[in-house]
Amino acid sequence: MHKNARKNIIYSLVLLIVVFLVYLYRQRDTSPQPPSTSQSQRMVVSGTTMGTTYRVVYLDDQYRDYKQGIDSLLRVFNQSLSTYIPDSEISRFNLEDSIRFTLPYFLPVLEASKEVYEHTEGAFDPTVGPLVNAWGFGPEGASRKDSTEIKELLKLVDFGLVEFDSASARKLQPGLYLDFSAIAKGYGVDVVAEFLHQKGISNMLVEIGGELVARGLNENGELWRVGVSQPDEEGRAEELYSIIALENQALATSGNYRNFYVEDGQKFSHTISPFTGYPVRHGLLSATVIAKDCMRADAYATAMMVMGTEASKQLQQRVEGLEILLIFNDEEGQLQSFVSKGLEPYVTMVQENKENAQAE
Repeated sequence: MHKNARKNIIYSLVLLIVVFLVYLYRQRDTSPQPPSTSQSQRMVVSGTTMGTTYRVVYLDDQYRDYKQGIDSLLRVFNQSLSTYIPDSEISRFNLEDSIRFTLPYFLPVLEASKEVYEHTEGAFDPTVGPLVNAWGFGPEGASRKDSTEIKELLKLVDFGLVEFDSASARKLQPGLYLDFSAIAKGYGVDVVAEFLHQKGISNMLVEIGGELVARGLNENGELWRVGVSQPDEEGRAEELYSIIALENQALATSGNYRNFYVEDGQKFSHTISPFTGYPVRHGLLSATVIAKDCMRADAYATAMMVMGTEASKQLQQRVEGLEILLIFNDEEGQLQSFVSKGLEPYVTMVQENKENAQAE
């Protein structure tokens, strides 16, 4: 074969390999394919669950695709805890006075809910569902209630009236309604992370609807870094306020700045106080909680949105293992933030850096 011909063949093969590698790189976040040579262990799977999306990134030398297993696991999980599935365990409990557990998810979420309910003195209460529905944030849509109806519904808001043991749960007052939407996504993250751990995966980032668990390191040998959105009603989801590095921790954020509606010129947020029965009105815009597991991080973040800024700071001091980032409006309406001491080394404030750069 002629020397130039051999060179052309070799060049063509190299070019073909380069094109193929570029293709793999561009496809890495849309399907769970074996990674490119620059990311030799990275796998990404994604899908939908709980009315939102999930995304799981993990490192695996064997390039194993766990999407089917994760989807199957989440379907069973929802069959236990989703109020949108008529024959789920929680839906059956809401229709009946008691239920015996048939799946492994109801009891742990009841136990964690009781713990957070007690630590927050009732600010986190999974029986607040009828009020959430009444104010238009449940399956039936907006339906504003008058004060008399709110008072009647408040009689059914008391998680202390749910009794349970290792085998069953029962209501101490008929008509109680459980809704774990403020804790279930976080628990789902924990369940998926444990599934991957059982498969031998030690480096992962699991996310469902913005709630996260990070384990180990990313493909660059660094801590996983995640963003906290700018709390702006009209801001885009990708506009970040801060970036947080997670060291084998879970993160959950709750806020009132996107899930709301306006009626007769009045804004109604989706966080309903189990104490008053009305949407909360205070300066706290978002609460980000870092904890060992995402179930509790999710629940505490919700409770803080009920409690407000100062009470949330006090709660963080009382509960071991919690770190927080609070974003709030001060008395003059200016955007401020609070970072607990243990979280400070792991936080980069994006918005402050932008403002400083503009000032310079």
